[in-house]
Amino acid sequence: MTLNHLAVTTTEADAAGAGAARHTGRVAVELPTLLIALVTYGGWLAITFAYSHWPLAIVAPIAAVLITLQGSLQHEIVHGHPTRWDGVNRLIAIVPLSLWLPFERYRQSHRAHHIDERITDPLDDPESYYWTPQDWARLKPVTRVIVQLQQTLAGRVTIGAFWAIGRFLSAESRAVIRNQDGVRAVWLEHLLWCIPVIVWVKIVCGMPLSIYVLAMAIPGTSLTLIRSFAEHRARPQVRARIAIVEGSWILGPLYLFNNLHALHHEAPAIPWYEYPARYRLNRERLIAENGGLVYRTYFDVARRFLFRPHDTPRHPSGRVPVLPA
Repeated sequence: MTLNHLAVTTTEADAAGAGAARHTGRVAVELPTLLIALVTYGGWLAITFAYSHWPLAIVAPIAAVLITLQGSLQHEIVHGHPTRWDGVNRLIAIVPLSLWLPFERYRQSHRAHHIDERITDPLDDPESYYWTPQDWARLKPVTRVIVQLQQTLAGRVTIGAFWAIGRFLSAESRAVIRNQDGVRAVWLEHLLWCIPVIVWVKIVCGMPLSIYVLAMAIPGTSLTLIRSFAEHRARPQVRARIAIVEGSWILGPLYLFNNLHALHHEAPAIPWYEYPARYRLNRERLIAENGGLVYRTYFDVARRFLFRPHDTPRHPSGRVPVLPA
């Protein structure tokens, strides 16, 4: 769910995601996804309510996992799940358990990311961690160190959430001042939805907001960053930029099998619970198309990149070349 920047208009984002959000040929209601929604919100209510009765060492990790699961659910909803009715889907996704990310801004950004020809581009792909040579040259030395640390999995997990959230909110504050793409209305709606979350946490559960943010919301973002850490790599061929993490039966379900990322980019309208079977049928072709950019599990990702960089921050060609029409 990471948002490095959001330089995309609503029109561009909707155009990019139109194919992914079509409901033709799908069941009216995907019951497994509705069950995930019930588990997510019911579990979040239960575990936060247990704050006064259970140790924080138990409550915080479970809450962080549920916040991560909600992010995975929101990702499904961006792609037109779990019902044929966009208004119903949006209502399922809109409650901001993480507090910092408006669903509508995430929807716009992620649909722009699904313009596959622009994946990893430092400017056109809102989920890219690459920099143009010009932007890299303008960074202060301490900022370069922070960026380079995040090229390792350890750095991404420990400081990545603070970096991503801070950078996102800084960009959004400028967008609010300009009212870019009607962003003021989006943030007003978001802040209104934050009120019941904050009231529940502070008044009903008696939890200091600082504990919720630092021990639950931010760790939930860090868990999501494990998934996104190695799922894209700058390469000339489009499909070769999209990785696959196989055999992840711990984090895979938490990410609603978005670890099978090459399949997701090929067919984002497939519901999450159909991914494993579809992947098994198409495994050899998908691996051939992505040039073997495959990891056995997230432990394999950690083994390779826990303290070693996944790639250089500077995009190898500066920008992703524009393909001929």
